[in-house]
Amino acid sequence: MKLGFVSDSLAQLSFEEVLDVAAELGLDGVEVNTGNWSSAPHFDLERMKASPQARTAFLRAFADRGLEIVALNANGNQLHPVSGGTQSACLEETIRIAGEIGVKKVCLMSGLPGGAPGEKAPNWIVSSWPPETQSILKWQWEDVLLPYWHGLAKLAKASGVDQLAIELHGNQLVYNVPSLLRLRAEIGPVVGANLDPSHLFWMGADPIAAVNALGDAIFHVHAKDTFLNAPKQATTSLLENGSLMDIPARSWSYITLGFGHGEEWWRSFCYRLRMAGYDDWLSIEHEDVMLSRLEGVKKSVELLRIVMPIEVSDYAPPAI
Repeated sequence: MKLGFVSDSLAQLSFEEVLDVAAELGLDGVEVNTGNWSSAPHFDLERMKASPQARTAFLRAFADRGLEIVALNANGNQLHPVSGGTQSACLEETIRIAGEIGVKKVCLMSGLPGGAPGEKAPNWIVSSWPPETQSILKWQWEDVLLPYWHGLAKLAKASGVDQLAIELHGNQLVYNVPSLLRLRAEIGPVVGANLDPSHLFWMGADPIAAVNALGDAIFHVHAKDTFLNAPKQATTSLLENGSLMDIPARSWSYITLGFGHGEEWWRSFCYRLRMAGYDDWLSIEHEDVMLSRLEGVKKSVELLRIVMPIEVSDYAPPAI
């Protein structure tokens, strides 16, 4: 496996400084945010579209430090009933540019439309009652999601992008293992998972069980942890909509690796990934409001260095 981090984890630094930190920490690469939910401080999408020189300089900055581009990341909601067109355009340009610079993987969300034509807000269905929820889901999947994703898969193929890695994330149509596998079955093997344990934790799922269920559908891993605040959870449940900045008041919060789940859990997670045949990137995503960005990234690196498999296995039982 290889170790990197998401560029927005150090959004306060310049592009060159982000790469310098990655090199100083002895990492293998950086995943770069290109827009949508990110302000993309390290990637000027319009300039990259217009200028071959800008694309060349971008690649050289990585190569000069011995780093790889982990992936391009255009996380957002391209099916939003109001702003979806703008977000989709950002995603599509990200896919095209990825192909032009030789990046084979783009990280993204599935998207979430409204509940019916003409609505102006996304509608995430998380229960099967009242019965109209099933009609909403049917329309969202069959009339919006699947036609969109057939087009996106064609664009990826035409652009030379092999992997569209969907983050299993709340407030999206694809948010768990069954919904990911359903979309993959419909669209094809260009669709896979960006497996981020933090989201599965707060939704009450087991990320290790998800590894087993997804197998070769795992394209990418975001290394991010979640703190489950048991006293708050006991009365509010894991359905939490309070301020992300008020950790003591929340039933769950994103947290630096090891502060939510310890070394033993992360060791098991990494070993299960290898058992499933995954030998690709662990990309740290720091979203812990209690620690500084740089400290959070460093502590996450320290933990993963201890637990992640790096070398190829060379052991076999002796012949008897």
